Amino acid sequence: MKVLIVEDEFRIREGLEKLTARLSSDYEVVGTAENGVQGLELIRSKRPDIVITDIRMPEMDGLEMITRAVEEKLPVKVIVLSAYSEFDYARRAMKLGVTEYLLKPLSFGDFSQAMKNVTAQVDAEKKRKPAEIGTISQMFSDIINRRIELSDDIKKYLSNTYGVENDGKFILVCLYLGNDYDASAETAKSDFSKFLASYRTQDELKFTLAECGSKQAVVAVVYRCADFEDLKKWMMTALSQFPLERASIVWNVASGIDTLAAELDRMYPYMDWNISFECGKLILYPEITKVKTDSCIYPILLDSKVKTAVAESKWDVAREVMADFHKCFRDGHVYVPKEIKECYVRFLWVVIAMAKEIGNANAKKVEQQALLNMIMSAKVREELEDASESLFKTLEGNPGEDDELLLIKKAKRYVTENLRQGVTLDVIGSKLNVTPEYLGTLFKKETGISFSTYLRNVRVERAKELLCTTDMKTYEISEAVGYSDTKYFSKVFREVTGLLPRAYRNTVK
Repeated sequence: MKVLIVEDEFRIREGLEKLTARLSSDYEVVGTAENGVQGLELIRSKRPDIVITDIRMPEMDGLEMITRAVEEKLPVKVIVLSAYSEFDYARRAMKLGVTEYLLKPLSFGDFSQAMKNVTAQVDAEKKRKPAEIGTISQMFSDIINRRIELSDDIKKYLSNTYGVENDGKFILVCLYLGNDYDASAETAKSDFSKFLASYRTQDELKFTLAECGSKQAVVAVVYRCADFEDLKKWMMTALSQFPLERASIVWNVASGIDTLAAELDRMYPYMDWNISFECGKLILYPEITKVKTDSCIYPILLDSKVKTAVAESKWDVAREVMADFHKCFRDGHVYVPKEIKECYVRFLWVVIAMAKEIGNANAKKVEQQALLNMIMSAKVREELEDASESLFKTLEGNPGEDDELLLIKKAKRYVTENLRQGVTLDVIGSKLNVTPEYLGTLFKKETGISFSTYLRNVRVERAKELLCTTDMKTYEISEAVGYSDTKYFSKVFREVTGLLPRAYRNTVK
C-alpha cells in the first residue's frame, strides 16, 4: 500500500512517516511533499494508493491538490488533516469524496482507524475483477464509483444489451441511508425499485438501482423516460407515500453516461439539505443552490440552561433543554445545513466544557473527534440528534454496570447474532465506537482468551449443535457458522474436537 504525505510542517511530516511505519510493514511511504504543487507531481509520478494531506499550505493548498487529482482522474484515497473550526474546508473536502477528516493534534487511535478505513476501500476496489461486471446494476455501480473506464466496448454493450443511449439524458436519484446502509441497502433497493416501477407514462420507465458504499447511498439511474419533467413532478408528490424514515433523496440530471460519476459527486454535498426540510422531501439540484435561507441562530439562554443542568448532574433536565435546542431548527424557516451543524458543535462543546469543569468522571471518555465527524457528516436531522444523544449517554454514564464488562457483553452478543457474517474486531469495534486494538486487549483481559479463539470456539460449539440436531450437510453448516471454505472449517473443527464433522455426528447419533 503506497502512501504519500503532504504537509508543510517538517516535524508533523516526519511524525506522520513514523506513525505510518508503526501501523504496518505493508505501508510504504513513497514520497513526502511540503506543498500541494509538489504533492500533485508526486501523485502523478508515484501513483500512491493513499494520500495524507494538510489543508493550509503555501503555493497550493491540500483541497486544490485533491481537486486537480480528481480532474486528472488520478485514483487515490485521501485523509485530510485540519483544525475542527474549519467547517468550510471540511465541507469542500467531503464534496471531493474525502471520507476521512482528522483533527490536529492527531491521536494515534484516530489515525490508525482512518488508515484502516481507507485501506479497506483500496483493497475492495483492487479485488474487483472485470469478470464480475455483467448486470446493468453492477455496471452502473462501477461507473458511478469510478471503478471502470467507460470504453467504447462497454458503451456498445450497454446500448446493445440494455438499450442505454450513452449520449442521452439520465436522471440520478440518490437515496442516502447513512449508518443504516450496510443493513438496509438491499431492502432500500427493492423498495425504491417498486416505488419507481409504480410510475407509468406513454413509454415504460427504464432504470436500475446501483450501490455507492462510500457515500452510504443507493442510486437510481433512470436512463429512459418519455417525460423526465413529469417524472420529477410525480416523484415530488409520491414520495410522501414511500416508507422513508431516516433518508435523504437528491435529484440531478446528467447529460451522457460519461458525466454520471461527476454529477453524483456534484449533487452529493447537498444531501444534508434534508436537515433543513422535512424527511422525504425531494432535494432538486441545482435548484437547491438558489434557495433563500434565514440567518441561523439559537437562543443563548439555552447555553445557560444546559450548563446549569450539567453542573447539577440533572440529566433529565439537560435532555429537556437539548429537546428545545432541536426544535430551534424546526420552526418553519429554512436554514443552511452547515450553519445548523455549527450551532450543534457550539452547543455540544458548551456541554463538554461544563462537564470537564465540574470534574464529570465520564468527560474523559468523550471522543470529540468522533463526535465532530458525526455532526459534520450528518445528512438528516436524526443523525444530529444521534450525535447529541451519544454525548449525553457518555457523560451520564451507567453506574449500575461496569463499562468495560458491558462492552464485552455487547461484543459477545454481536458475535452470537451475526455468526454467519464476516465477524471481525474491526466490524465490532466500529459498531461499538471503540478501536479494534482496544477491544482485543480488553477482551483478552476480561475473558482470558483472545477474540479469535473465542470466535472459533463459538463457531465450533454452534456447529456441534447443528450436527447433533439437524440433517444439514457439512458445507451448509460451514456457511451457517461463518466459514466460506468447507475444508478449512473441517480442519478447525478437528483441531478443537479431535474429530472431523462427519465423524463427530456419527458418535452422537
